[in-house]
Amino acid sequence: MLQIADTKLPHTVLCYVAFRAAFHDTLEQIAVHDRHDGDPHTRFGFLTEVPFLRCVPAHVQLDLLAETWSRHAAHDPHEADLVDEAVLYAACETAGRLCAEEPETVARYLSGGPIDVTLAVDGLLADELRALHLNLAGEGDFLTISQFEDHPPKEGRALKIKLGVDPDRLEPLFDVLSRWNLSAEFLGNLSGLMTGYEILSAVNVLGVK
Repeated sequence: MLQIADTKLPHTVLCYVAFRAAFHDTLEQIAVHDRHDGDPHTRFGFLTEVPFLRCVPAHVQLDLLAETWSRHAAHDPHEADLVDEAVLYAACETAGRLCAEEPETVARYLSGGPIDVTLAVDGLLADELRALHLNLAGEGDFLTISQFEDHPPKEGRALKIKLGVDPDRLEPLFDVLSRWNLSAEFLGNLSGLMTGYEILSAVNVLGVK
């Protein structure tokens, strides 16, 4: 179970909807990109909701989503880092936007999954998804980090401290920018979010060996 500050992210269908919709939407974007674009510099995927993480490759975004989902689904408590907070925020925002603009698509994403979702896919669900991350106690430092990019390292660190941002907490976000390969735990981390058939489909799209 993920703990953000003093708040635990509850094991609810709402969380499942957010993670599942964000995963499927990004996976489909990867498939379309591979067929029609192929430009490695094209930015897309659910994590583009976080300005600092827009350059993270889409397949790595899925890996990060799976890691955060696995921590959330675990029985033991896990203190969320800023990557977990960013993933949750981006998943909720993506799922909320899709519920409002493409409800039929979200209904398709939810169909046949490990959890039977009976929620109506509509504007109300979109609002509930966005409220899911807004109601948590995190301060959203992952959204403010971009403002420090134009400052030299020493000056940027001093500014972060002045504004109450712990520089050490930001390190996982920088680490993410250097990732390219999927982790060995990727497929296992999808347990409870995707069915076995869906995991095989993801393997085919991503070219996992």
